[in-house]
Formats: sequence, structure tokens, C-alpha cells
Amino acid sequence: MQNGQTTGQTNGHKSTDQPKVDVEAARKSMARMAAIFKDIAQHAEESSLGRCPYKDAKSRCTAKFACDNQHFTKNPYDPPACTAKDGDLNYRSAWHTD
Repeated sequence: MQNGQTTGQTNGHKSTDQPKVDVEAARKSMARMAAIFKDIAQHAEESSLGRCPYKDAKSRCTAKFACDNQHFTKNPYDPPACTAKDGDLNYRSAWHTD
């Protein structure tokens, strides 16, 4: 070997048999993913404007602070129900802060 090169190396770098990247296909794939995530983010933003972010899918309150919209049951281990109406944009005024 010449110049300190070993088998399987060229200019100090190992030669590899990596597949070539189809740049146009990768660009289209990234654009499609961006569109999907844009739709998801837009839906989440629209939902957050009319629904308390602490209200889960079963209308339970997940907030770790007091709120006027919390309704506690007789079972102290059950999470409180969220009584806020969807579409009511004034839920923030119900939150108790120090």
C-alpha cells in the first residue's frame, strides 16, 4: 500500500457502500410530514381556544390547583370532574392563583 493507506480506505476515509439518497423524494416526504404536523398543530390551537387545557377526554380535571369548575365526588381518590362548558373562553377566570 502507498502513503499509509490500508485496504478499504481512500484518502484516509473508509469506503462504504451506502445507497444514494433520492433528494427529490426526501424533499417531498419532508413537505408531506410538515403539512401533516401543520394540520395537527392548527387543530390543537383551535381546540385550546374553546376548551380548558386541563380537561381530559373523560371531562375530568387534571389541574393541580383549585378551579371553580372542579366538582369533587364523594370518593376522595377520584379526580374532580370538570364542569367547564366547551366553547366557554372565560375558564381562566375560574383558576385560583396566589
